[in-house]
Parts: sequence; C-alpha cells; structure tokens
Amino acid sequence: MTPINLLLVALTVIVSWVAFNNRKLADRLVLWPPAIDRHRQYDRLLTYGFIHADIGHLAFNMITLFFFGGRIEAEMMRQTGSFLTYPLFYLAALAVSILPSYLKNQKNPNYLSLGASGAVSAVLFAFILLSPWTIILVMFIPAPAILYAVFYVGYSIWMDRKGSDNVNHSAHLAGAAFGVMFMLFMEPQVLQTFLEQVMHPRFGR
Repeated sequence: MTPINLLLVALTVIVSWVAFNNRKLADRLVLWPPAIDRHRQYDRLLTYGFIHADIGHLAFNMITLFFFGGRIEAEMMRQTGSFLTYPLFYLAALAVSILPSYLKNQKNPNYLSLGASGAVSAVLFAFILLSPWTIILVMFIPAPAILYAVFYVGYSIWMDRKGSDNVNHSAHLAGAAFGVMFMLFMEPQVLQTFLEQVMHPRFGR
C-alpha cells in the first residue's frame, strides 16, 4: 500500500478539477511572481503544483505519479522508517523545481506557471535511479527507463534554450536533478547500485 502517493494524486485531481471551473481559485493558486514578491504569498511555490492547464496536462502528470510514486514512497519508507519522508520529498520537489523559473521571472508580471510536472520529474528520476533498465511506456512505445532519461534531459535542455512553447522545461530539469540528489543524499549506496545495474543490463527489472 502507498497511501500518501494515492492521496497526492487524489488531492491534485480534485483541486485541479475544481480550479478548471473556478477562475478565482486558479488565480490564487497559480505561480505568479508578483504575488510572491509583493504580497509574500509564498504558498504559491507549492500550490501551483496542484492545478493544471487542462485535462490532458492533469492526466499525464497523475498517471505518471500513480505508477512511479508508489515505488518511491515504499523505498523512502524502507530507508527512513517514516511515512513523512515521501510527502516532504514531493513538496520540496515542487518548490525546488520551480525556483529557477521564479527567480528568472521574479519581476515579470506576465509570467505564470502551473502543474505538477517538476515534482513528477523528481519522482520519475528517483525511480530511474533505482531501476534504470525497467521498461516504461513513452507515448505507448516501450523503452528502458535510462534511455528515456537521456532523451528527456537532452530534449528538455534543447527546448528550454529554444523557448518556443509554453512548457516549463526548466522545472522538468530542476525536478529531475532534485529527485536524483535527494535519493543519493538519503542513501549514498544507491549510486553504486545504479552503476552496477547500468553495467549489467537486465531489461524489465
């Protein structure tokens, strides 16, 4: 059982769904730098991750979180013995992943960001660190997790520099880096295990 992960998925779905039809709520929760800079609404560094642009955006993030978050929650519980580790990791990932974008746009009144993608990236890359050769579906195409990670990072860097869409690729990269660093800080032995797995591929595990 992974109750915290299920709770995070359920809470995000509920809040996002309500915000789809409640513009006032969405405006209060979205990451809008002036609200933090002028009005000290620091909670927006977390609340932005519980609302989404549309159903597709929500579904992609929550399906990913549902399938990979349970494994990370169980591993963190095993390593630390505390059920608080995983939710603290997830909330920290929301804040850390958005921080570069916030600092870059701190004085930009036209900047908005929303969605759990940064934290979901942290969860996904923590999973990849534990199981690099697990086969995952990428747009319904099966691929080893570690190859997906290489493509994901390369694509995110390219698109972040290009800046031609409305996707916060910077948050994806920061979240992925945070997920890896958190796992290594929690259990340094994970790095050796990861390297051994990389050198001895066992697909599907």
